[in-house]
Amino acid sequence: MSNPRTRTDRPRAARRFAAVVAGSLGAALALSGCTPPAPEAAQVDYELTAQTDAPSGDIDSFSWVSYAEPYSLDYAYAFDYSDNQVLANVCESLLRLNPDYTLSPGLAESFDHPTPEAWVYTIRDGVTFHDGTALTAADVVASMNRHLDPEVGSSWYSVYQNVESIEQTGDREVTVTEKSADSQFNLAMGGSAGVIESAATLAEKGADYGNSTGGVNCTGPFSFGEWKSGESITLERYDDYWDPELKAKSGEVEFVFMNDPNARVNALKSGDVDGGWMLPSEGIAQLKSAGTGDVYFGLDTAVSSLIVSNLEGPLGDERVRKALLMALDRDGIVEAASKGYGEVTNALTTESVWVGASEKGLSEAFDGLEEYPYDIEAAKKLIEDAGATGEEIVLATAPISSDFAVISQATAAAAEAIGLKATIQTVTPNAYTALFSDPTAREGVDLFYTVWYLSSPDPLEMYSVLRTGEFSNYGGWSNPEFDQVVNEAIAIDDAAARSEKTAEAQRIANEELPWLPLSTGPMSVFLGERISGVAPSIAFLYYPWAATIGAR
Repeated sequence: MSNPRTRTDRPRAARRFAAVVAGSLGAALALSGCTPPAPEAAQVDYELTAQTDAPSGDIDSFSWVSYAEPYSLDYAYAFDYSDNQVLANVCESLLRLNPDYTLSPGLAESFDHPTPEAWVYTIRDGVTFHDGTALTAADVVASMNRHLDPEVGSSWYSVYQNVESIEQTGDREVTVTEKSADSQFNLAMGGSAGVIESAATLAEKGADYGNSTGGVNCTGPFSFGEWKSGESITLERYDDYWDPELKAKSGEVEFVFMNDPNARVNALKSGDVDGGWMLPSEGIAQLKSAGTGDVYFGLDTAVSSLIVSNLEGPLGDERVRKALLMALDRDGIVEAASKGYGEVTNALTTESVWVGASEKGLSEAFDGLEEYPYDIEAAKKLIEDAGATGEEIVLATAPISSDFAVISQATAAAAEAIGLKATIQTVTPNAYTALFSDPTAREGVDLFYTVWYLSSPDPLEMYSVLRTGEFSNYGGWSNPEFDQVVNEAIAIDDAAARSEKTAEAQRIANEELPWLPLSTGPMSVFLGERISGVAPSIAFLYYPWAATIGAR
C-alpha cells in the first residue's frame, strides 16, 4: 500500500503535522540554559469528563477563543486544530466520529463491504446543503475525488492512495474500489477525508472555495456566516438541519482568534469569551480559581514525541536512540512543559484509539513495553558501546510555544550529559512547518518535536506512516518485518483480530524507536458561566460539538 508522495506532486500534504505542535497543550516556562527538568516533578491528579451538564435551554449566541486563525475551511486542507474545530460544525462526513472515538452513520446512513476491495455507501435521503439544495450521490463522488486530484494537493491523500475508483453505482449509492484490502479507508470516513460538499459549490467557487471570500456550503448544524480575516469567524444555526438530535442550541457561534496564550487565559477569566479548547497549561490554575467558569479534561489521542529525521548520523544506531531516551527525564518534562497534566508513555499511540481491540490485543500492545527509565550512567554506556561519544546531533526547534523551549533544551542537555554534542537550531515557525512537508528542509536535522494526534479510531493510522517509503516516515526508517506486519493488519477487517496484529507493530516501534515517545495528556476545555453541554474530547476536530452547547 506504500505510495510515497513528493513535495512537487502533493504540495500541501502533511501541513497538519507541524501545525499540530503549534496547538500543543501547553505554554510552560522555558528552562534556563540547558538545565534538565527537576527529577522531583509530580503528575497532577485530574479526572476525565465524558460529558458536561446538559444545557437548560437554547442561547442566542456564544463566543469561542482559538489559538490561531484557520489556514482554510476547505476540507481537503483541514489538517489542524484551528481549521477543524470550526469546520466540524459546518461540514459533515460520510460517517460520524463520536466523542468516545466510536464511529456511527453520518451522511451515509449505512455502508457495505461486499469484497475486500470495495466499500459501498448508501447516502442518506432528506439532507440539504445550506443553500437548500439536496445532497446527492454525485456530490459524494465529486467531494471524494478531489483527494485524488494532484492539482488540489489534498492533505488527506494518504487515505486515498490505495483507491482505484470512486463511482456512483445507484440513485443513492457510491462505491469505492481499492487496489487491495484496506480496513483503514472506511475508518477515515469519520474525519475530514470523508467530508461531503456541494459539487456545484466546488465548481462555482474554484480557488476561492474555503477561504474568507468563498466560504463553504455543507450540511452541518451551522452554516458559514462571516470571516473577518485576522479577527473572527461567525457561524449561524441552520434551521433545516437533518438530525434533530444535534440541532444547534445556539443561534450563532463566534470564533475569536488570539495567538497569545496569556490573552486567551485573560479573555476566558474575564468572560470576554465564553469558552475555548486546549488551555495553556500555566493558565489552568488561574482559570480554575477565577470563578467565571469551569475547566474540564477529556479524551485525547495525541502523543508528544521526538521525530528522528536522520538515520545517517549518530541516531542511525538503535543504541544511541535508546540512550537519548533514557537520558531524558520525561517525568520532569511533563511537569515543566505541561505543569504535570500528563504522563510519560513508551508507545506512539494512546489506548483511546484502540477501539474494538481485544483484551489480548491491548495487553500485547501496552503491557511489558520497554520503559527506558531515566538512567544517565546506563545511557552513557550505550553511547560508548556504539562508539558515538563526541558525535553531534542537531535538534530543530521554533518559537511556537514554550514547550518547544522546554523540550529542546532538555534534549540538548540529555545528549550532552551522555557524551554527545548537541546543537539547537532555531528556525521560524514557517520553516518548522516545512520540516513536515519538504525533505530538503530536514537536511542536517537529526530530531524535531511533534504532538501527533490520530483522526480515526485505529492505531494503524500511526503505524502505517512508519512503513518504508511513506511520506511521513521522515527519517527513512525501514524494517521489512514491521512493513509486513502493518500491511497484514491493514487487510484485516475485524477490529479485535486486527488489534492483535497491530500490537506486533507497536512492540517493534517500541524496541527500535524510529520516533522517541515522550508523553500523553488530556484534552482541556473551559466553559464560562453562561454555557454548558459540550463533550470534552479531541473529537471536537470532527464532531459538531458546538451544536450541543446551550445556556447553562
